[in-house]
Amino acid sequence: MEIERKFFINDPLPGYKEYPYHAIEQGYLCTEPVVRVRREDDTYYLTYKSRGKLAREEYNLPLTKEAYEHLIGKADGNILTKKRYLIPVVGSHLTIEFDVFEGKFQGLMLAEVEFETEEEANAFVPPEWFGRDVTYSGEYQNSRLSGLAGMELL
Repeated sequence: MEIERKFFINDPLPGYKEYPYHAIEQGYLCTEPVVRVRREDDTYYLTYKSRGKLAREEYNLPLTKEAYEHLIGKADGNILTKKRYLIPVVGSHLTIEFDVFEGKFQGLMLAEVEFETEEEANAFVPPEWFGRDVTYSGEYQNSRLSGLAGMELL
């Protein structure tokens, strides 16, 4: 089960580039249900996600590089590329996954925080640098971005 909240970011945390990051490329084979292929650095996998905004089922299956390259060529819509910075939440076990998009969506910045329970997610007080909570709107779900013709959400 994936339980996460997502936030639109206007002004990033100063010095965020000093934190570790992953280079991510991903494409969607289907958006209902969500079936995604992702390259994260040198790791490749296929992900299934059920419907939902705050909480939903998620399953990750490992892929070889060759299988990923075959499947990414079959992805519909936009291939998303981004750097995901891993920023610890001071005083907690939580980590902010700060996505800085590249390519077609360059300039888009989103932050996600994953939680162990829905109660923990609902009690979370975001840092001051976080912008609007877009968890329940669905407008910034990566599967939705994959289908947009332009940058309507920037």
